[in-house]
Amino acid sequence: MTDPGDKRPSTIHEVARLAGVSHTTVSRYLQDKDSLKPKTRIKVEYAVKALDYRPNLVARSMRTRRTNRLAIVLAAGPHFPGRQLAAASEIAHQAGYQVDIVSVEGGPRARSARIEDLARSGQIDGILAISSIDLKGAKRLGIPIVRSESHDEKLHVLGQLAGASEVREIIEYLSSLGHRTFFHVAGDQEFASARNRKNVYLETIERLGLRSVGVVDGDWSGQSGFDAITALPADCGVTAVVAANDVIAMGVIRGARSRGWDVPGDLSVFGWDDEDMGRFATPSLSTVAVDREAQGRDAIYRLLAEINGQPAPEPSVLTVNHVIHRESTAPPPQADGRSEAQ
Repeated sequence: MTDPGDKRPSTIHEVARLAGVSHTTVSRYLQDKDSLKPKTRIKVEYAVKALDYRPNLVARSMRTRRTNRLAIVLAAGPHFPGRQLAAASEIAHQAGYQVDIVSVEGGPRARSARIEDLARSGQIDGILAISSIDLKGAKRLGIPIVRSESHDEKLHVLGQLAGASEVREIIEYLSSLGHRTFFHVAGDQEFASARNRKNVYLETIERLGLRSVGVVDGDWSGQSGFDAITALPADCGVTAVVAANDVIAMGVIRGARSRGWDVPGDLSVFGWDDEDMGRFATPSLSTVAVDREAQGRDAIYRLLAEINGQPAPEPSVLTVNHVIHRESTAPPPQADGRSEAQ
């Protein structure tokens, strides 16, 4: 008697017959499903699920001399790109790849050294670097290496995700409400996005003739926001804070409240990333919505295209950031309206 658990695995040819397409079309679906027409993609997707088809990675590796493994390299620390990683990994798995997540202590040079080790190991088909790296001569390593940064090494903007226009928009909006004295808690300056937002903050403050009580280089943590706001003098006069991410912003709000400052009555706070915690906080956090999932998908599609010798795909239009106004921002208080907690 045959054990149902011993059922023979489905083949790519069986998937093709059920979908009514060629086996090369099924192969294209496994490599990049978005390369197919929607109707064809739906038919192949149905057949794959109906037959519970699993690509034979060992056979493919022997045939193509590939390992069917990708590495995603990121910086160790509190700034963990979970949404971006999840989206990138999902696309890689759909294309038949296993994914190794490599977290590296140290700066760009340490990550670059680890990337060189991975590239020379012969066990990886391609590498995606989510955080900044300092890698020259990547082509000599023999495998595709893609960076998801939106700036080059000189901070020239490479895409729509640079954050400059959003910082300008935030400050211009707060200024229109009547705010004149600002404070910026920046992210880790190792990251191009943090450096660029800091520069644009300073440029915009100067251009609009506003006052800044300072810039603190944080580390993406809530503690850095808490420490920065509680360290300000009682008479600093700040009424608006631009934080480098939502976690820092939540730390700023907690620190402000520990001083007896109301948000947004005494202090308006803007974050960045549109994380769930900010949406459901009290008050809900004004922020910049960033499609991290689209960033992850776009980056892994670029890597897959390089592996397969194809032109780089156009970036997703969904990756454009947009500013969201919520309860943590309001017009500034009247003069002498704030009292320092004893």
